[in-house]
Amino acid sequence: MGSTNTTAPTGGGAEGNNNNLDVFKNDILMLHVPLPPDQAWIDRLENKYPGFKVRWVHRSWQDYGKDDESTAAEEYEGVTMLCSFYPHKAELLPKLKWVQLTSAGADPWLQHPLYLNKEIVFCTANGCHPPQIAEWVIGTYLMLSHHFLPYHDAATQHGQSQVLRHLTTVDSPGMRMGILGYGAIGRQVARVAQALGMEIYAYTRRPKPTPESRKDDSYHVPGTGDPDGIIPSKWFSGSSREDIDHFLAQDLDILVVSLPLTASTKQIIGRKQFDILAKKKTFLSNIARGGHVDTEALVEALKEDKIRGAALDVTDPEPLPQGHELLKMPDKCFVTPHVSWQTPFYFERVKAILEENLERWRVNGGPRGLVNLMDRESGY
Repeated sequence: MGSTNTTAPTGGGAEGNNNNLDVFKNDILMLHVPLPPDQAWIDRLENKYPGFKVRWVHRSWQDYGKDDESTAAEEYEGVTMLCSFYPHKAELLPKLKWVQLTSAGADPWLQHPLYLNKEIVFCTANGCHPPQIAEWVIGTYLMLSHHFLPYHDAATQHGQSQVLRHLTTVDSPGMRMGILGYGAIGRQVARVAQALGMEIYAYTRRPKPTPESRKDDSYHVPGTGDPDGIIPSKWFSGSSREDIDHFLAQDLDILVVSLPLTASTKQIIGRKQFDILAKKKTFLSNIARGGHVDTEALVEALKEDKIRGAALDVTDPEPLPQGHELLKMPDKCFVTPHVSWQTPFYFERVKAILEENLERWRVNGGPRGLVNLMDRESGY
């Protein structure tokens, strides 16, 4: 696709069976995305697979969360494959067999009838986010730890004569970063943090005791991440709150939350956890979902200096109401409106996953071996 930011997943099925090009002759793929149609891409897929149809539905960002209301019922006729972020009415999609999400998380879908139908295959867009989100994590951490904003204000208001000597800057070598959820995003954060000299501790829900188990077979932009799982110096795992608390007690200088939001991870960071983090005054970075953190407990932790600071791309509620406490502490807490995922390459990567999965489906004669295939039990 002409850019190192948009290359297709590694390990695809294109080298397998070259027959069955008409396997999708009765299929219609609907892309429901906030971008105008890429006609060249549509033509290429329809020419590659005889009879295959791509129906690209362009919705504005303002209407993107209102899919059912803004799309005519006839647009759904015959659709068997769907690429979208938001759920759609199940009755409009009686022939649906595959959903390719445009997001890494599936939390809007978890109780939806289409998701609960085990005959429908779900894949995520895991791997489309890591480069830009890792830059957000490291960028906001450096901005706050190096006091860029107050130094800029000092220079703007007072010239170069005033030096804020009460501010202390600590550089990164020797810091210990804990990554709560060592998936595609966590692996790229680890890669960048390691380049700064940090030590990485990784946490996963399932144990990763062997080198083989630590490998990641999801989509990743070539040259990024930690596909072989060799960066962390220590691995932790478990599904209980006690397991998480044990991980948080590892003298972490920085904690990055990059978990999927499920019933078991809701408010996984609360008052007890902030008390644990207070020992090292851990810096918190949350780029997952606002629901992972107890907002009132976070406000208290910041006010009481239990933690060194926080960078939040997600909040609970989202957006925060005007005048919220978290918006009144720019020296301790930096908040952005859920934008860390943004990049001009995002949907190019989604299309790369779509293409790879179509080819794997064709080669394997069905939805086996798809990239980013969801585990329905864990919800990601």
